[in-house]
Amino acid sequence: MSAEVMQSINPMNAEVFSETKVLEDGAIEQALETAAQQVRTWSETRLEERAALLRALADELDAGRDGLAGVITAEMGKLKTEARAEVEKCAWVCRYYADHAEAFLADEAIDSDAGRSLVAYQPLGAVLAVMPWNFPLWQVFRFVAPAVAAGNVALLKHASNVMLCAQAIADVFGRAGAPAGLFTHLAIRSEQVAALIGDQRIQAVTLTGSEPAGRAVAAEAGKALKKSVLELGGSDPFVVLEDADLDQAVGKAVTSRFMNAGQSCIAAKRFIVVDAVADAFEERFVQAVEALQSGDPNDDATTLAPMARADLRDEIDDQVHDAAQHGARILTGGGPVEGPGYFYRPTVIAGLDRAMRVYREEVFGPVACLLRAADEQEALTLANDSTFGLGGSVWTQDRERGLAFARRLACGCAFVNELVKSDPRLPFGGIKRSGYGRELCRHGLREFVNAKTIWVD
Repeated sequence: MSAEVMQSINPMNAEVFSETKVLEDGAIEQALETAAQQVRTWSETRLEERAALLRALADELDAGRDGLAGVITAEMGKLKTEARAEVEKCAWVCRYYADHAEAFLADEAIDSDAGRSLVAYQPLGAVLAVMPWNFPLWQVFRFVAPAVAAGNVALLKHASNVMLCAQAIADVFGRAGAPAGLFTHLAIRSEQVAALIGDQRIQAVTLTGSEPAGRAVAAEAGKALKKSVLELGGSDPFVVLEDADLDQAVGKAVTSRFMNAGQSCIAAKRFIVVDAVADAFEERFVQAVEALQSGDPNDDATTLAPMARADLRDEIDDQVHDAAQHGARILTGGGPVEGPGYFYRPTVIAGLDRAMRVYREEVFGPVACLLRAADEQEALTLANDSTFGLGGSVWTQDRERGLAFARRLACGCAFVNELVKSDPRLPFGGIKRSGYGRELCRHGLREFVNAKTIWVD
């Protein structure tokens, strides 16, 4: 019987161009044992050496930017310009932790009745990362840079449609001089994850992905009493108040919704506009969306990439049809693009209500949903009327008003006059059904350390 394989399919033409064999039990066991052996060595490695490796990783990412971007584009369809930017961001996060890990991990002195008392931040050990396909390099480096800086080792279970990206990351570690077992790419199926979480050589797990995947991983981590961090879906509100700069808001709205073909957890998905400017915003927004050009993601003239998989395109089309059947107005787009590949027409929907799937669910593709609010208070109510709580943005020329509004948004990341984005210098994560825990900044590094109290007589 031939070995089970995972296929890489080019989203532009739906052609299979690579196959990766699923690891057998013996190979998985060997990988776990190698990682376990590295845990003690790396945890005791001087911070200067860890930082040096992170800088070497950044250098390798910079040197291989175009080649890595090509792999991203081939496997999940991202625009080549966006793929290059993703690689550059991975180099940034490596350098950020190389520069700041020492301060983040420094002992924290605490006054007590001891002669001396402190908190020491020590690594947990081997951390399993279950990562998605939509930002196939960034999502991994967003986790792995702080984990490695803190003295942990990392094992990656990547999405099955981006196996070449996973191998490319492993190759970057190899070229940077990482020791064996520090970073391990495991080509395995989702069904094999539970056994890994339960393995005593794994100390913690992190997942970025869908809500069902998050529930499954959290349940297994709970059974094993292991630390977990989840970054799940989002239905981010994009609130436009009557004093917003509409030119700025419309431009950022298009970028936030249609970048990466709309396949981003922090993309703006619900556009909530107060009545005073709703007509003007809608007209300009629809016009800008209609100007997007689908095509070859390797062509710099293309402004809308294909979706990553056929099933994802079919799912979003079902959501759009459901909205139309419940009375929504499709202002532009709606439906797949005829021909090869997984292209979906850029779509704007208005006239929504809570009965529609697009109101309740995450819409993970190039579809924007417009809602109108009578005033600022109703806009806030609509923005918070979601089971998700990842990010949100508000647009107003009054910064203090925007800050006050941002404080009241029920989410983990609130932005005033900017689209929601992740930044190594700031903590990232959500609340409600968008998950728990934080990535990036000092908060992300400290998710996978033991904050150990030390009391000295």
